[in-house]
Amino acid sequence: MPRQLSRDASRDHVADLIAAHLVTTGLARTSLRELAAAAGVSDRMLLYYFADKADALGAGLGRIAATLTAMLDAAIPAQPRLHPAPLIVAAVAVTTDGAVAPYMRLWIEIVAAAARGEVPFAAIAKPISDGFLDWIEARLDPAGDDDSRATAAAILAVIDGLALLEICVGSDLAKRAAGRVNRW
Repeated sequence: MPRQLSRDASRDHVADLIAAHLVTTGLARTSLRELAAAAGVSDRMLLYYFADKADALGAGLGRIAATLTAMLDAAIPAQPRLHPAPLIVAAVAVTTDGAVAPYMRLWIEIVAAAARGEVPFAAIAKPISDGFLDWIEARLDPAGDDDSRATAAAILAVIDGLALLEICVGSDLAKRAAGRVNRW
């Protein structure tokens, strides 16, 4: 007889399936019923694992942020620490890569929904942004930087802007624009 997963393990598995669904479809298909179908459970079972749709989305998006961070960690290690321009160039090379681009597109969707004040995205975007800022700060060369958090925020704004550019006009121009950063 197969061993049944604990509620926490099942919840984790469902969150992973929701994350995969979100990376594939974006935010367009996030009704409770669609999230449950993507996870292979009933609406009622989804609400057994999560308090509500916002909680289910938060869990899935948290998984996505962790996956994206792991991809970034693998591509850009914490040592040696970099000056801002080379860090931007390296990060854009990763974020415009085919494997990472769907995550960045979803991130842009989340930011747009948060900007419109849509629940739960406004609340979800802040901790994800804070995580990205922490990641950038950990890779910044601190020499001569009196406000590394502000520098990290500027770098995040450039990376997100280049991700938006990649979505709108393609990765070639986004990569060329990133290359210009090294020339400033």
